[in-house]
Amino acid sequence: MSSNEAIPKITSRSVTVGKRQIFINELGQGYPLLMLHGGGAGASGLSNYSKNIEALAKHFRVLVADMPGYGKSTKGVNRDDPFGDLASAMLGLLDALDIKRAHVVGNSLGGACALRMALDAPKRVSALVLMGPGGINTTRSLPTPGLNQLLNYYSGEGPTLEKITRFIREYLVYDGSQVSDAMIEERFRSSIDPEVVAAPPLRRPKGLKAALRMDFTRDARLAQCQVPTLVLWGSADKVNRPSGGEALRKRMPNCDLYLFNKTGHWVQWERAAEFNAVTTGFLMNRVPA
Repeated sequence: MSSNEAIPKITSRSVTVGKRQIFINELGQGYPLLMLHGGGAGASGLSNYSKNIEALAKHFRVLVADMPGYGKSTKGVNRDDPFGDLASAMLGLLDALDIKRAHVVGNSLGGACALRMALDAPKRVSALVLMGPGGINTTRSLPTPGLNQLLNYYSGEGPTLEKITRFIREYLVYDGSQVSDAMIEERFRSSIDPEVVAAPPLRRPKGLKAALRMDFTRDARLAQCQVPTLVLWGSADKVNRPSGGEALRKRMPNCDLYLFNKTGHWVQWERAAEFNAVTTGFLMNRVPA
């Protein structure tokens, strides 16, 4: 599934948030659920959640955004505080949609954005589901091989089909044979958008201060965050270390942790049926009265 053609009832539009245009896809009715994609080259909301939108939209008003720097949204992210910039944009999106409070689901970079939203504006986030989120213990150990692949995509000879194929099939998922050539080619085309090449949205931190700000385990607010949180992590994740799940569980007072065996960085895609079931159950039980 590579576009909203496979989800015919979905509606899509751009929303003005400050000086940015944020592209969103919407399906379903009920309590709002904002879904935030990962930060891999060529990522977008629909490609990240193609196996989940319809299932979750049976219970929620599902809003799938292209975060700044990705898809059809305005390009460019503040390198001094990328997680904060993304979180501010997504909170601004909720404001623009007149949504006071929402559940937030985030994968990888989207998980980091979701968690930062909960720290910056806890009253706006009623529950979190985080899949292999970024920003956990990042200053306490060297980057993983998968994260290095991701961060080096635009360096050297620049983006190539070979580089993105290797990242997706060898590092993103446990079983690369499950990823179609068409999905990889679509991601590659998105990754070579001239605006993205000129200002890649995911880069190495700009200095020590930015690096420390991007490690949630160094943020004292984490231990005070009361937002109900479900962390889902593939035990074979080669991008963000699965040990990050236990780090969050220990620090956050209302955090549950599920580990998925023989699963990589893309839990919501690799284990879609189980993801849809556990996410629905967790979030349905946490809709505010």
